[in-house]
Amino acid sequence: MKLRRILAYFGVAALLSGMAHAQTIGIVTTPAGSYSNSAGAAVAKMLVDKAKLRVVVQPQASTGFEEVETGTAQFNMSNSFDATFYATGTGEYQAMGPHKNLRMVAALIPYRVAMHARNDSGINTIADLKGKRVSSAFNAQKTIGRIIEAHLETAGLSYKDVISVPTPNVVRQADDFKAGKVDTLFFALGSAAVKEANASVGGLRVLEVSDSPEAMKRAQKILPGSYVMKVDPSPALEGFTKPTNVIAFDMVMVTNASVADDVIYKVTKALYENKADMAATFRPFAMLNPRSIAKSVDGVPHHPGALKFYREIGLIK
Repeated sequence: MKLRRILAYFGVAALLSGMAHAQTIGIVTTPAGSYSNSAGAAVAKMLVDKAKLRVVVQPQASTGFEEVETGTAQFNMSNSFDATFYATGTGEYQAMGPHKNLRMVAALIPYRVAMHARNDSGINTIADLKGKRVSSAFNAQKTIGRIIEAHLETAGLSYKDVISVPTPNVVRQADDFKAGKVDTLFFALGSAAVKEANASVGGLRVLEVSDSPEAMKRAQKILPGSYVMKVDPSPALEGFTKPTNVIAFDMVMVTNASVADDVIYKVTKALYENKADMAATFRPFAMLNPRSIAKSVDGVPHHPGALKFYREIGLIK
């Protein structure tokens, strides 16, 4: 598989490449096979090819903010609401307090996420999950439980209305789904894990969310900044037979305030200029709008290196 070869390449070869820059840049992502991991691999390949930087992808079982905080990685591929929670010490990070050194680099592409069911399960809507087995807890990746809860809320449900099946992270719940231990699979559209599950169980169906103002108000209480996107059927996406509403929120690339301005400037410029190269590795990057990458995130100021580039091209005044 193309992405697997790329991930293996960045696990070893990027460390050995004879490039001019001595520093190896780490991009921390969620586990291998996840949406942000695939996106991180595409960004890493582009930075090696176009910005001539040494880059290594660092998949983690957790959200990966701690690695950026401690300096064991320079960048994190995350989502906008989780970055806000971590920076401000709210949500899942309330007990940790605020982290004032987190900085924005760029808003990238939407996470289009969905609950999936087997085609032959008889589960057709989010409301049909009542009384069904749904992955829960996510002790190593609390964000996923929050997103699933938001999906349930679109149908007026909560975890009290389903059978909770604890799991540590998003990849393990995909394994549980394939093994028949749970009745629904949560994942970002286009992820390798969704493709594997689709082949494993004989076909998937995406469960549509309601786009009514009342349903989204309930979801946004749990998932600030989320919105509805209508997704058309595509050979690249499993589970769609008609245009379907799904929940979406922004993928962001964040860093630490201590990372050198010139490194952030070079990375930001490369992200802005090389959409096609990233999309050639990870197709969802075709959704990237370079003119929107300076979008702000609550509680996370832009890094000065990113601000310098955005001001030069007129995205931020």
